[in-house]
Amino acid sequence: MFKKSKRKIVVSILSVLILLLFGTFCVIYLASYADMTKENRLLLKQYADSYVLFQETDSGDENGAEGTGIKDIGWETEKNPDGDEGKRNDRINPPIGSPMLKLSTFYSVAISKDGEVLKTDTADISTFEESELTEMAQEILNDGKSDGIKNNLLYKTEDKGEYILVAFLDNTVMLKNVDTLIGYTLIFGGVALIVMFFLARYLAEKIVSPLEESYQKQKQFISDAGHELKTPTAIINANADLLSREIGENRWLANIQYENERMSTLIAQLLDLAKTESSSPRKETTDLSRLVYGETLPFESVAYENGLVLNSDIEENIKVNGNAGQLKQLTSILLDNAVRHGKKGNEVRLTLKKEKNHAVLSVVNDGEEIPPEKRKHLFERFYKTDDARPDDYRHYGLGLAIAKAVAVAHKGTINVRCYDGKIEFSVKIPSQK
Repeated sequence: MFKKSKRKIVVSILSVLILLLFGTFCVIYLASYADMTKENRLLLKQYADSYVLFQETDSGDENGAEGTGIKDIGWETEKNPDGDEGKRNDRINPPIGSPMLKLSTFYSVAISKDGEVLKTDTADISTFEESELTEMAQEILNDGKSDGIKNNLLYKTEDKGEYILVAFLDNTVMLKNVDTLIGYTLIFGGVALIVMFFLARYLAEKIVSPLEESYQKQKQFISDAGHELKTPTAIINANADLLSREIGENRWLANIQYENERMSTLIAQLLDLAKTESSSPRKETTDLSRLVYGETLPFESVAYENGLVLNSDIEENIKVNGNAGQLKQLTSILLDNAVRHGKKGNEVRLTLKKEKNHAVLSVVNDGEEIPPEKRKHLFERFYKTDDARPDDYRHYGLGLAIAKAVAVAHKGTINVRCYDGKIEFSVKIPSQK
């Protein structure tokens, strides 16, 4: 029980941590990606706005012949180092005040309105060939989009009047930065989860230990008190028997004997519960089919006396690793509970079958539906769904608590469900092949 509580605490702490880390990671990633994308789009816009495809002519030859026109590309025209304006200048200067433009890699394709490629700029980098850039530019123009991302390149189209510019910004550096951010975040998150796992285990141990210690003391007290009470109740019973032989029938003596028998029954049940919960029973391969069949036979006459019919359907050769004594007690508790609460004239049905890797013992009787708010308390100590009956002096609400303890000791589960005027208790225990 306490191990399960510790696991729940650890899982709860780690679940909260994972949610916080995941949320923080998403916020950081999305904010960083959005910020870098926004900055790159702004740089690409500056590049596109500054781009000029111009016509230059040289100053002619020495004989005064006219120069020939040359189409070229640049952001601005400027004089060459010799001071001659008419000469071609291939150096491109970014606009003043935009240092990031110098650190960024841009590509461009200028296409005339009739579809002719006027100029392709690969930035003197072999990453993309002119044909690749041209093909991408034409696809972008065919799609009709003004901006977006294609092949890790941010792109933007701009109408320059006589031609259309498709400008690209290499987005590889940004994506690598994002990948690096993700990698470091995952590493940090993994280390944090490992550290928090051990911290959660430590905290769970600290939280549960006082409760476990108190619970163990309570069980020890019940066991010790039960053993101490067995002797006086046995003495009282012996003396009452001797006294009844001497004085004959006596109402006051009968009351003493009645209450003493009740006390003896309660002590025995408390000791059974304490023993089942506090110790690990010796287990061995047990033929559960034969065991259940043997426990069912005596209850046929008990059911008959209570106006009921006990029917059983027991699958043969179902074996489990368990304690025969405790499994017999479990079967008897379920049958006794069904016979006591079953409606006269109806049947009590017991079934034992194998489902996958489990043996399933089920006992069904007709009866009033147990409200859901009461079902969750059925397996608690001293809990009863109705007031004690005059003839119910041997039952104190410990039977189902003992049954649950036996099921848990065998790594199984016990459940109750109500349907169609029937009440079913079922126990599932791991079986052997």
